Parts: sequence; C-alpha cells; structure tokens
Amino acid sequence: MSINRDLSADNALDASHPLGLEDSAWTEVLTAMDRTYAELVDYQAQLEDQSHALEEMRSYLGSIMSSVSDALIVVSRQGRVEDTSHSVAHMTGRPARSLAQMDVLDLVAGESRQRLIAALADCTGNRAPVTCELSLGGVSGDVLLEMSINPRFDDRGRLTGHVLTGRPVGELRRAYSELAQSHNALKSTQALLVQNEKLASLGRLLAGVAHELNNPISFVYANTHAMERYATKFETYFNEVQQGATRERLTALREELRLDREVRNLREAIAGARDGAERVRDIVEDLRRLSSDGSGESVIFDLVTVARTAAHWVARGADRGIALRFVGLPMVQAMGRAGHIQQIIMNLVQNAADALAGIEEPQITFHASQENGIARLSVCDNGTGIPEEVARSIFDPFFTTKEVGQGTGLGLAISYRIAADHGGSLSYRPNGTGGACFTLDLPQSRLPDTKTTGSHEV
Repeated sequence: MSINRDLSADNALDASHPLGLEDSAWTEVLTAMDRTYAELVDYQAQLEDQSHALEEMRSYLGSIMSSVSDALIVVSRQGRVEDTSHSVAHMTGRPARSLAQMDVLDLVAGESRQRLIAALADCTGNRAPVTCELSLGGVSGDVLLEMSINPRFDDRGRLTGHVLTGRPVGELRRAYSELAQSHNALKSTQALLVQNEKLASLGRLLAGVAHELNNPISFVYANTHAMERYATKFETYFNEVQQGATRERLTALREELRLDREVRNLREAIAGARDGAERVRDIVEDLRRLSSDGSGESVIFDLVTVARTAAHWVARGADRGIALRFVGLPMVQAMGRAGHIQQIIMNLVQNAADALAGIEEPQITFHASQENGIARLSVCDNGTGIPEEVARSIFDPFFTTKEVGQGTGLGLAISYRIAADHGGSLSYRPNGTGGACFTLDLPQSRLPDTKTTGSHEV
C-alpha cells in the first residue's frame, strides 16, 4: 500500500484556495491523512504477524494430527467432520481429504451408529465427556475403539462441536494385561522382600534359640538318666519278689535301695521331663509362627500376644538383657495376618535393641490400647532417640544409619508397607523420655471383652 503526493499541486491549491480552506485547515487534512496512512501500515504489519502465527499454529496442529497414534476426530455441532488424525485414515482405509465434511455417523459401522448418536446427545446435554465403544468401518474390517467424546466451546461458552479420541480396544486390553502382570510381579517381589527380611531377623536370633532349646532338652536328658537309675533299683527289688524272697529279706532290700524315697523322686523326674518337653514344644510352636509367611485371609488375633512372642524372641537373641514392659490393655483384638504383624513388631524391637547399645538400664515399653475401632500398639525405648533430620527418611527403602553389613535399610520400609496393606499405619514420634517411639495402628473387627488396664515387668 502506498500514497503518492504531488507537492506542486499542493502549492497550487494553497495559492488559489479553490475549496475555500484556510492554510491551517488544509494542514489538518494533510496531518490526518499521514496519521491514517501510518495506522494502515501498522495494521498491515499486525495482520502479517497474525497470519504468520496462524500458519505456525496450523503447521503445529498438522504435525500433531499426523503423528498421533490414537484416533482423533473433530466434528462440528452439526456432526460434520472438520479434521482427523492420519491414524483415522489408516484405520478406515480412506484418504484424509475424503473424510473432510463427512457425516461422522458414516465413519462408524453397525450398532455403533446408535451408540454414537446417544453419546453425542448425552455429551451435548450434560456438557461433559462421555466414553463408549465404537466400531470404525474399515476396508479390511471394523476397528473397535474405546472412544472418549468431549464437548468443544467457544470463548463465550457456547457449544461449537465435539472432539472424539479413541484407542483400539485390543491395545487397551493388552496394556491392562501388562499392568496386571506388573502388579502381580510387584506383589511377589514385596512378599519376597518381607520373607527375606524375616529370615534376616531369624538369623540374628539363632543364638537365643539355641540357648532356649538347650535348657529344656538338658533338663529332659538329666531326668531320663535319673529315671533309668530308679528303674534299675525297682528291677532288682522285683527280681527278689519273683524268686520268692522272704518278707524280712524284701523289707531289708527295700530299706537298702531306699525305694520309698526313689518312688517320690521318680514322680518328680517324670514331672520334670514332662515340663521340659512341653517347653520344647512351646519353643517349636513359637518358631513355627515366626517362620510362617502370613499369607491367607485376614483373621482376628490378639495384638498383645503377638507382640509378646515377637519381643521375647528378639530379647533372647540380644547380647545383654533388656527389660520388656507391657502396659495398657492386656488384650487388644485386631484384624489382619498375624505373621506379618509379628514381623513388624520384630523389626521395631530389633531396632530398639540396637539403639539401646551402651544404655545402662535398657528398657522397651509396649503400650496397648483401642479407640474408635482402631487397635494401637506403641513400642518405645529409653535410648538416645532419632535426630529430626534422620527421622524424615526412616521409612524410605534402603535408608539405614547402621554400618555396612549390619542392616538392609528395608525393615521399616517393609513394615510401613505391611501396615498400610492391612488398612492401618506405622508412625514415629519422639519419646517423652528422650528415646524413640513407634506406633502401629490396625483396624479391629470388634472390641475385646475386657477393658481393665495394668502393667508388669517381664
């Protein structure tokens, strides 16, 4: 755009004033023309910039339409196709240009037409996305898609059309199958980690187990030797009876062998052997519960009993004696897998025992309570506690403050996960006396029969 001005003609007009304009008025006209010209030039530059931006946007959208693998169809409010991704042309076997301005209903096959009509009406009425399965008609067969239909609005909020996006159902089902397999693999890995951590804990308890088994077995062994000696004396006496010994001889032999005393000793030896055998049976039963993987359905169990079993085994394997103190309710029923909960408590007690190294009078206190359908067990020690900067990371996998080879860093992370899987939680707070305190919350199906409280030292 250009404007040519003839200065000589302007001078002639100025001299003759054919329009009867004063010099000032004529100057104003020329100034207005210059201003209009400048505005036109500026407007033309803006149009060129906007046209360039529009071309860039069109190219950008075109690249998206050509590269997207999902089906994408843009339709007007009247149901006419305005644009499609190249994948739609590939699925239907039709050239992309032939799809423009088609009725979107012509793209679907069979019963999908009625489903699409209903979905478009639903999307328009509710002004919200709708999902349905549609079959696109293709040259080599229909393609079943899970289609999401979304409304389009202008800047004034008026409906201008719809956007249909979909992916072949076969791909979705394959993705769901892979996701399910990954989930199962994750659960298997988690179960393996739990079992490995449990085996690591049991390894630390072997010394205590050997000591616990050795005492009752030695007691049984000693009593069997005593009973063998008593049996020899009784056999000697009864042989004399069978050989027809006189009453005086039998009385003297009974005094010599001290049979009256040995009969009492025999009963005590039998009772002692029975007690030792029962103790071995109880130890084996505890080991069986500790080695169980905790699989199966959730059941109702006594959280306090589980805590006692776990705590006692850890204490037996400790390098020195640790006082275990149970306070609060003597029985708290919880719902879950007792084997897994026992693993949590063993981890907590083992960590507390490690933290109590160097403490003059080590003590671990267990407090059991219940409230609003929640069974709660707190495990607190009188150690030095956990620094605030360390406490933020104690539930992170592989985080440990122990030396290399003394800890996997998985104990608390696995315990935290197990508690969450049970619908509960595991949390940490500083103990009021300066040590560490962990709280395990679990759901319970019903309240225990007793509500009495008490405390005792173990």
